[in-house]
Parts: sequence; C-alpha cells; structure tokens
Amino acid sequence: MADINVNAKTATPVSGLAGRPAGDSAPAELTWDIIELLFFAYRDFVGDPDEVLSKLAFGRAHHRVLHFVNRNPGMKVADLLDILNITKQSLGRVLKQMVDQGYVVQKEGAQDRRQRLLYVTPKGEVLALKLAGLQTARINRAFAELGPGAHEAARRFLTAMIDIDNREGVLRLIARADRAKARS
Repeated sequence: MADINVNAKTATPVSGLAGRPAGDSAPAELTWDIIELLFFAYRDFVGDPDEVLSKLAFGRAHHRVLHFVNRNPGMKVADLLDILNITKQSLGRVLKQMVDQGYVVQKEGAQDRRQRLLYVTPKGEVLALKLAGLQTARINRAFAELGPGAHEAARRFLTAMIDIDNREGVLRLIARADRAKARS
C-alpha cells in the first residue's frame, strides 16, 4: 500500500510512489477554519457527557450505544453495528459492560430467536436523557446566539456533511426514532 503525502506548498495529496494526486482532486482552497472548528466543537460537544461517563468507567462508545438504543428500542445488534461502524468484538465488549451494569437488556427476536434486540432499562433511559440534556443545552446556547433559522441551517449543513449514499438512511433512522418517541 502506497504512503499518502501532502505537497506542503499546494496542500495537494500526492502518492508516495508516483508523485500523482491520490484519490479525488483536492479543493482549490482548504477550509482550515471549518475543519478546526468542527474538531473543537466535537471536543466540547462530547466533553460534557464524557465527564458523566467517566464516573461510570464508560467512554464514548458506551454513549453512542446508549443513545441509539434509547432512540430505537428493539434495535437489532446487526443494525447497531452498521450505525456505529465498529467491529462486532468492540460492540460486544461495550454491550457486555452495559448489560452487566443494568443499562441495557438484550432480548430474543419474536420471529427469529437468533436475533438479539436491544432495549435500555429505566436506569439506562435516565442516563441517556441526562447525556442528551447536556448536549441539548449546548446546542440550544449556540442556536440562541445565532438567532432564527439556526436549527434548520445546522440540520441542512450536517446532513450535507454525510456521504450522499448514507443520507437517506440516516434521515429515515432519525424520523423513525422521532415518530416512536412521539407515540410513547
């Protein structure tokens, strides 16, 4: 496998072997400010929940599992693997901790007993809502600074950041979870 290097003057990716551009052509001008703002925003967005999770000896993988299982009760383990894009081994380790500590339960599928369906326990729901509340407060502070239309603009921007092949699936997942919560 060839190394990928970057020409420092043009910021163009260059193949380590042939000196040709690697992959798609680089943008005319790099958006360093947006790249760095996204890094810092993510750091702070997950920082509040990280403090809560660290007291439980949980990390960000636990947070993501808890979030998606809470939003999608009865989710199949296979679907969660697809969403999180992690290995079965990594998910298994995280799920075992969450099940052992009483935050998540696994149940057999009604039609297919080989399926493992995931649900948060009442304890898991409390934690999921606490973490989401911290992140919602941060988001709402930002929206308040930006004024009317901020929510929709942020939603459009973040949707556009998702690979085009995955957008519809992500939007369906969000809509399905929203509908399920509205019914409960």
